[in-house]
Amino acid sequence: MANLESRLQPDVTEADTDPLASVWMRYLASVAMTAAATIVAIAVDSKVNIPNLSLVFVIPVIVAGLGLGLGPSLCAAVLGALAFNFFLTEPRYTLVIDDPSNIWAMALLFVVGLVVSAVAFASHRRAIEASQLRRQAAILQGYSRDVVAAGNVDAIASIASQALASLFRVPAVAMLAVEGRIVSIERAGDAELQEADLEAARSCVATGTVLRGGVYPHPASRFDFWPVRTAEGQSAVIGLAFDPEERPSTPDTPVTVVASILALALDRRRGAAN
Repeated sequence: MANLESRLQPDVTEADTDPLASVWMRYLASVAMTAAATIVAIAVDSKVNIPNLSLVFVIPVIVAGLGLGLGPSLCAAVLGALAFNFFLTEPRYTLVIDDPSNIWAMALLFVVGLVVSAVAFASHRRAIEASQLRRQAAILQGYSRDVVAAGNVDAIASIASQALASLFRVPAVAMLAVEGRIVSIERAGDAELQEADLEAARSCVATGTVLRGGVYPHPASRFDFWPVRTAEGQSAVIGLAFDPEERPSTPDTPVTVVASILALALDRRRGAAN
């Protein structure tokens, strides 16, 4: 069982860091890159006259958009336009602009920065989503392979809970039920169940409907529950304890896949037992 669980653990270990500190670090990195671009631009401008020197400030915008997020990328765009005006346009070392052409140059730099930051951020988001889909596919593939090799229904439920925890990186449970009663509970992560959670799970089994945690008719439950119906009459329920602030918008598709594979595995094991 230990080997099965180790293969289903999340492939990325997230450090317990302060989210606010992480945000500040990303913005500081954006400022540092813009400062470096400013130094390069000033050094080049002191040696040669380059008409498109303002494009140096687009580089931090692109890097920030791809690696740091939309906010730091926009920050780099604003700072780049201000730095170009302050250090590289006449009169120097002031934000006053005398030449109308410099106004257009700074405005164009700012607009280019906004466009580039939006495109870079969108590209980065698509790359992240594609990576998440590949990761989910790998976890589901390993999960389907492991439940086939499981020796009993408790092991099947345990593997299902581990797969759910790996997919969403939140506490997960898989429960087996007989005639509406919960007879077996397998946990993954910090999945400590309270009586309100068990009541919601029993209600999910009885009604055969998905129940969301923290809302009516079970506002005290922190788990979202999905029913699992099998052809052989064995009932089960799977649950995920999402953070209310970070609940994914569409968790049902991968959860339904896990539930379907769990139902097939339970039917197969029950059929073999008979």
